[in-house]
Amino acid sequence: MIDPTLPVTCANHPTVETSLRCNQCEKPICAKCAVRTPTGYRCRECVKGRQKLFVTSVWYDFPLAFLTAAVLSGLACVLAGLISSLAGFFAWFIILAAAPTSGMLIAEAVRFVTRRRRGRALFLTAAAAVVLGGLPVLVVNIFLFNVFGAIFQGIYLLIATPLVYTRLSGIQLTK
Repeated sequence: MIDPTLPVTCANHPTVETSLRCNQCEKPICAKCAVRTPTGYRCRECVKGRQKLFVTSVWYDFPLAFLTAAVLSGLACVLAGLISSLAGFFAWFIILAAAPTSGMLIAEAVRFVTRRRRGRALFLTAAAAVVLGGLPVLVVNIFLFNVFGAIFQGIYLLIATPLVYTRLSGIQLTK
Protein backbone atom coordinates (compact mmCIF):
# COMPACT_ATOMS: atom_id res chain seq x y z
CA MET A 1 0.00 0.00 0.00
CA ILE A 2 1.25 3.51 -0.84
CA ASP A 3 1.79 5.85 2.09
CA PRO A 4 -0.34 8.99 1.41
CA THR A 5 1.98 11.15 3.53
CA LEU A 6 4.99 10.58 1.25
CA PRO A 7 5.44 13.16 -1.53
CA VAL A 8 4.71 11.90 -5.05
CA THR A 9 7.26 12.69 -7.74
CA CYS A 10 6.91 12.78 -11.49
CA ALA A 11 7.60 9.45 -13.21
CA ASN A 12 9.85 11.19 -15.77
CA HIS A 13 11.41 13.80 -13.46
CA PRO A 14 12.13 12.16 -10.07
CA THR A 15 13.17 15.45 -8.46
CA VAL A 16 9.85 17.21 -9.19
CA GLU A 17 6.99 16.75 -6.73
CA THR A 18 3.52 16.62 -8.21
CA SER A 19 -0.09 15.92 -7.38
CA LEU A 20 -1.11 15.49 -11.02
CA ARG A 21 -1.77 12.05 -12.52
CA CYS A 22 -2.52 10.80 -16.01
CA ASN A 23 -6.26 10.26 -16.22
CA GLN A 24 -5.77 7.08 -18.24
CA CYS A 25 -2.88 5.18 -16.62
CA GLU A 26 -2.71 7.03 -13.25
CA LYS A 27 1.05 7.63 -13.64
CA PRO A 28 2.23 10.70 -11.66
CA ILE A 29 3.23 13.49 -14.07
CA CYS A 30 4.48 17.06 -13.64
CA ALA A 31 3.24 20.08 -15.57
CA LYS A 32 6.04 19.64 -18.15
CA CYS A 33 4.98 16.07 -18.88
CA ALA A 34 1.24 16.67 -18.88
CA VAL A 35 -0.64 16.93 -22.17
CA ARG A 36 -4.02 18.61 -21.94
CA THR A 37 -6.76 16.73 -23.75
CA PRO A 38 -10.50 17.39 -23.90
CA THR A 39 -10.96 14.73 -21.21
CA GLY A 40 -8.19 15.88 -18.86
CA TYR A 41 -4.42 15.61 -18.51
CA ARG A 42 -2.57 12.62 -19.88
CA CYS A 43 1.03 11.51 -20.06
CA ARG A 44 2.78 11.66 -23.42
CA GLU A 45 2.91 7.87 -23.73
CA CYS A 46 -0.89 7.55 -23.45
CA VAL A 47 -1.41 10.37 -25.97
CA LYS A 48 0.98 8.74 -28.47
CA GLY A 49 -0.74 5.40 -28.00
CA ARG A 50 -4.10 7.01 -28.67
CA GLN A 51 -2.84 8.81 -31.78
CA LYS A 52 -1.56 5.54 -33.26
CA LEU A 53 -5.17 4.32 -33.42
CA PHE A 54 -5.90 6.96 -36.06
CA VAL A 55 -3.03 6.02 -38.39
CA THR A 56 -4.52 3.45 -40.74
CA SER A 57 -2.36 3.87 -43.86
CA VAL A 58 -0.48 0.92 -45.30
CA TRP A 59 2.76 0.94 -47.28
CA TYR A 60 1.20 0.90 -50.75
CA ASP A 61 -0.93 3.97 -49.99
CA PHE A 62 2.17 6.17 -50.24
CA PRO A 63 3.08 5.44 -53.90
CA LEU A 64 -0.62 5.50 -54.86
CA ALA A 65 -1.14 8.87 -53.18
CA PHE A 66 2.09 10.27 -54.62
CA LEU A 67 1.36 9.21 -58.20
CA THR A 68 -2.25 10.38 -58.07
CA ALA A 69 -1.42 13.79 -56.61
CA ALA A 70 1.63 14.33 -58.84
CA VAL A 71 -0.15 13.47 -62.10
CA LEU A 72 -3.22 15.54 -61.27
CA SER A 73 -1.08 18.44 -60.10
CA GLY A 74 0.91 18.34 -63.35
CA LEU A 75 -2.33 18.50 -65.31
CA ALA A 76 -3.58 21.37 -63.16
CA CYS A 77 -0.31 23.25 -63.76
CA VAL A 78 -0.73 22.82 -67.51
CA LEU A 79 -4.27 24.21 -67.19
CA ALA A 80 -2.96 27.11 -65.09
CA GLY A 81 -0.53 27.89 -67.90
CA LEU A 82 -3.37 27.81 -70.41
CA ILE A 83 -5.44 30.12 -68.22
CA SER A 84 -2.55 32.57 -68.15
CA SER A 85 -2.65 32.77 -71.93
CA LEU A 86 -6.18 34.15 -71.75
CA ALA A 87 -5.99 37.84 -72.26
CA GLY A 88 -7.72 39.99 -69.75
CA PHE A 89 -8.51 40.62 -66.21
CA PHE A 90 -10.78 37.57 -65.85
CA ALA A 91 -7.83 35.17 -66.01
CA TRP A 92 -6.91 36.25 -62.47
CA PHE A 93 -10.40 35.41 -61.21
CA ILE A 94 -10.35 32.08 -63.01
CA ILE A 95 -7.05 31.00 -61.46
CA LEU A 96 -8.17 32.12 -57.99
CA ALA A 97 -11.28 29.94 -58.38
CA ALA A 98 -9.61 27.04 -60.20
CA ALA A 99 -6.69 26.53 -57.80
CA PRO A 100 -8.79 25.67 -54.73
CA THR A 101 -11.11 23.57 -56.86
CA SER A 102 -8.23 21.56 -58.29
CA GLY A 103 -6.72 21.17 -54.80
CA MET A 104 -10.02 19.81 -53.55
CA LEU A 105 -10.28 17.42 -56.50
CA ILE A 106 -6.72 16.18 -55.95
CA ALA A 107 -7.41 15.57 -52.25
CA GLU A 108 -10.59 13.66 -53.04
CA ALA A 109 -8.80 11.58 -55.68
CA VAL A 110 -6.07 10.70 -53.16
CA ARG A 111 -8.72 9.86 -50.59
CA PHE A 112 -10.41 7.59 -53.15
CA VAL A 113 -7.28 5.67 -54.21
CA THR A 114 -6.16 5.18 -50.59
CA ARG A 115 -9.66 4.09 -49.59
CA ARG A 116 -9.88 6.83 -46.96
CA ARG A 117 -6.96 5.49 -44.95
CA ARG A 118 -5.27 8.08 -42.79
CA GLY A 119 -1.86 9.08 -41.50
CA ARG A 120 0.09 12.31 -41.19
CA ALA A 121 2.92 10.95 -43.34
CA LEU A 122 0.37 10.09 -46.04
CA PHE A 123 -1.01 13.63 -46.01
CA LEU A 124 2.49 15.10 -46.24
CA THR A 125 3.31 12.73 -49.12
CA ALA A 126 0.28 13.93 -51.06
CA ALA A 127 1.12 17.59 -50.41
CA ALA A 128 4.73 17.07 -51.52
CA ALA A 129 3.47 15.31 -54.65
CA VAL A 130 1.35 18.34 -55.53
CA VAL A 131 4.48 20.50 -55.52
CA LEU A 132 6.71 17.97 -57.27
CA GLY A 133 4.06 17.21 -59.90
CA GLY A 134 3.76 20.89 -60.79
CA LEU A 135 7.46 21.74 -60.78
CA PRO A 136 8.35 20.39 -64.26
CA VAL A 137 5.70 22.54 -65.92
CA LEU A 138 6.75 25.54 -63.85
CA VAL A 139 10.41 25.07 -64.79
CA VAL A 140 9.52 24.82 -68.49
CA ASN A 141 7.59 28.09 -68.29
CA ILE A 142 10.49 29.79 -66.53
CA PHE A 143 12.94 28.64 -69.23
CA LEU A 144 10.54 29.78 -71.96
CA PHE A 145 10.25 33.19 -70.26
CA ASN A 146 6.48 32.75 -69.92
CA VAL A 147 6.20 35.07 -66.94
CA PHE A 148 2.43 34.96 -66.54
CA GLY A 149 2.39 31.19 -66.93
CA ALA A 150 4.96 30.85 -64.14
CA ILE A 151 3.07 33.33 -61.94
CA PHE A 152 -0.24 31.53 -62.43
CA GLN A 153 1.35 28.16 -61.72
CA GLY A 154 2.99 29.59 -58.61
CA ILE A 155 -0.40 30.88 -57.46
CA TYR A 156 -1.87 27.44 -58.11
CA LEU A 157 0.87 25.72 -56.07
CA LEU A 158 0.58 28.22 -53.19
CA ILE A 159 -3.17 27.67 -52.94
CA ALA A 160 -3.54 23.97 -53.80
CA THR A 161 -0.71 22.49 -51.71
CA PRO A 162 -1.92 23.52 -48.24
CA LEU A 163 -5.50 22.88 -49.30
CA VAL A 164 -4.68 19.25 -50.17
CA TYR A 165 -3.01 18.73 -46.80
CA THR A 166 -5.77 20.36 -44.75
CA ARG A 167 -8.54 18.58 -46.65
CA LEU A 168 -6.91 15.17 -46.21
CA SER A 169 -6.04 15.70 -42.55
CA GLY A 170 -9.47 17.03 -41.65
CA ILE A 171 -8.25 20.35 -40.28
CA GLN A 172 -11.17 22.76 -40.09
CA LEU A 173 -10.33 26.43 -40.15
CA THR A 174 -13.94 27.45 -39.52
CA LYS A 175 -16.73 25.73 -37.65
